[in-house]
Amino acid sequence: MQEFKHNISILGSTGSIGTQTLEVARNYKGIKVHALAAHSNIDLLEKQTREFKPELVCVADSNKAAEFKIRVADLDVKVVSGEEGLSEAAVYPKSNTVVTAVVGIAGLVPTIEAIKAGKNIALANKETLVTGGHIVTRLAKEYGVKLLPVDSEHSAIFQSLQGNPKKIKKILLTASGGPFFGKTKEELRDVTPADALKHPNWNMGAKVTIDSSTLVNKGLEIIEAKWLFDVSIDRIEVLVHRQSVVHSAVMYEDNAVIAQLGVPDMKLPIQYALTYPDRLSMSGNELDFEKYPDLTFAKPDTDTFFALELAKKAGREGGILPTVFNSSDEAAVDLFLKGKIGYLDISEKIRMAMDNVKNIENPSLDDIFEADKYARKIVYGS
Repeated sequence: MQEFKHNISILGSTGSIGTQTLEVARNYKGIKVHALAAHSNIDLLEKQTREFKPELVCVADSNKAAEFKIRVADLDVKVVSGEEGLSEAAVYPKSNTVVTAVVGIAGLVPTIEAIKAGKNIALANKETLVTGGHIVTRLAKEYGVKLLPVDSEHSAIFQSLQGNPKKIKKILLTASGGPFFGKTKEELRDVTPADALKHPNWNMGAKVTIDSSTLVNKGLEIIEAKWLFDVSIDRIEVLVHRQSVVHSAVMYEDNAVIAQLGVPDMKLPIQYALTYPDRLSMSGNELDFEKYPDLTFAKPDTDTFFALELAKKAGREGGILPTVFNSSDEAAVDLFLKGKIGYLDISEKIRMAMDNVKNIENPSLDDIFEADKYARKIVYGS
């Protein structure tokens, strides 16, 4: 019987990162998928289950879980649901790595449970570190597990740091600038969800795509980088790089800059997180430099896209403020996608929530989830 090198669970298997993770698993037979978890897309989840034959599948929506169980009754698979089911998938005994690709703060608890079970984390859920970075990084050290970044930017930083991680001058975090680079507030006043979902380089889920357009996503990534690489917020510089070829870079104390370049494709960072420290061959995503004769860099417009500065403030002050930043954005994006608020209101809602919270240092999990509820109440109720 073949012995697999990499045994994984995927939380969020029907999303963008989850489906691309399964592409990697499809191309590299040394990856065995033992558990899958999704929210409610049981059509796709059934296809994944039949192809990859996991032993455990979680459907977060309990009604959908019941229907899914009937659909796969001919398969030898255990079907679970809800938050408990998500945690069961996260700690599945046969997996040694958990890909955390669920959206939002929902990824925090299962990630903590996976760490306590001794699993390495292929981290695609940035909200986990944004809201609970002080808890997650401490537990990772305590349980001796690796936090392996899946975001292309953090993977690039991780790769650029190999060999000399203690001599950082600053991190250069690149951003595509989204579909509205160079636009003024007045030009953005009547932006629709359809406009904001037209990302120039990346194919992502709706929430992340909207966040990319407002630079909220880059703000979340700043806070994530703070925890992943143990650097202060003020040593993380954002550069708008429209071509999305330089995925991020590190400047060292001697001013040398080491960067990781590649095509705008998530399969490389996903594969590297799953197979680290090995590098495996990959077809179809080789960078052709002749297609990119000009690589440009610019400072972000933080007057128009001021959510980036709000994220820096949250990251500097810490406590529950990063949770408030994240959760108020989740609620505001939800309202925007439903046509209930304007595009510019997203960042304004975040600012309003942050202005109306009393910070708590070193928050517990209960504090974090209370802050999450409070921020959403402000946004939805105002």
